[in-house]
Amino acid sequence: MRILIIGSLSDELGKAAKIVLARGACVDHAESNTHAIKKICSCGDYKFIICSVKENISNLIESLKQERIAVPVIACGPEDPVIAADAIANGAEDYIPLPPDPDIIAAFLQDASNEKTIFHTVDPVMKKLLKQVDKIAASGASVLVTGESGTGKEIIARYIHLQSKRATGPFIALNCAALPETLVESELFGHERGAFSGATARRIGRFEAANHGTLLLDEISEMDIRLQAKLLRAIQEREIDRLGGNAPVPVDVRIIATSNRNLLAEIKAQKFREDLYFRLNVVSIKIPPLRDRVMDIPYLANHFSLYYSKINALPPKTISEDALEKLKHYRWPGNVRELENTVHRAVVVSSGDIIDIDCFDLPEMQSEQNSQEHSLSSWVGYRVDEVEQALIIETLSHTDGNRTQAASILGISIRALRNKLREYAGQGVAVPPPYQSLTEI
Repeated sequence: MRILIIGSLSDELGKAAKIVLARGACVDHAESNTHAIKKICSCGDYKFIICSVKENISNLIESLKQERIAVPVIACGPEDPVIAADAIANGAEDYIPLPPDPDIIAAFLQDASNEKTIFHTVDPVMKKLLKQVDKIAASGASVLVTGESGTGKEIIARYIHLQSKRATGPFIALNCAALPETLVESELFGHERGAFSGATARRIGRFEAANHGTLLLDEISEMDIRLQAKLLRAIQEREIDRLGGNAPVPVDVRIIATSNRNLLAEIKAQKFREDLYFRLNVVSIKIPPLRDRVMDIPYLANHFSLYYSKINALPPKTISEDALEKLKHYRWPGNVRELENTVHRAVVVSSGDIIDIDCFDLPEMQSEQNSQEHSLSSWVGYRVDEVEQALIIETLSHTDGNRTQAASILGISIRALRNKLREYAGQGVAVPPPYQSLTEI
């Protein structure tokens, strides 16, 4: 994982940089925004940027937009809620207070990077699936990983890379659902200086950054069908064309794609290219939802409990049997990701060494038919858009503002959710603020 830090390292920001290094990340440094843009264009893949509030945050965000670069910016500065709010208003996605707390930064890096490479399971079906994955990893074939959001598709992709002959090469990921359509092409293929207004330097795209390694195309079904043709050509010809370029650039990349949609149905609806599907689906892996792996629920819950107890510098906490039983009977529409976030919250809010039922904030399950009918009939008389808005806002409140988890539960892309929230905010609707990881606790 590569991170860029912008600002002077002579003060508290330097201490933050040392903590990030100690946690195993590769750290690059830029003294100014101009220097930072040049580094980002030449590197091709930064997981995120940590920028001092002494720099011009809004200017950095605008420069990234002009270069069609999609890298999250995390502001860093004094522990002042006014400064933090101002940084986020200027485009930063989160805020790290200074002086830096090693535990907070460690938890933040884990949450932001999502670079997990161990698939924890005790379920017999999943163990059998992982044995198949070991065989798949040894080949050089393209892989299509399918399953609901939050089941662990990216973890499987990273595992395949680490078990492959390309393990010493780079693993580069592109979330097709998280980026505006106008940025995906530049992110994939890069661009030459002057390719468009704002392109002040050559930009190395994800394909080139992944050369001799693996490129993960996360949620490939969200990619615009016009761009799918260019992707297909790049995979077939093993070369890419930078935007504004005059000659093709050869690349040696293994492709792993993921999707939470039924791609055959997408093909029938003419939203996904059939030839691209067959090119990607040389080998397929389907990950079952958590509700079909009931044995994994208490196992994973206890794993997350111990992990987040350690991250938060708390004594080891265990989950009571009554609470585990409740977790087993919940359907987990957000799958493992939702379970992890739910346990994380329970660890933080629990006061003792035992996490009991009342520490878990889960919607009550209505098994009675008449309860369901009553719930549905209460919406009669409302317009569809009003029901949709209420559902989205309620789900976002349930996830404490975590956009990724809410999108998983709702079954929509993070991009679609953000567009809806932007629309609601413009109408004056009170939208829950973004989940701020441990910096809010």
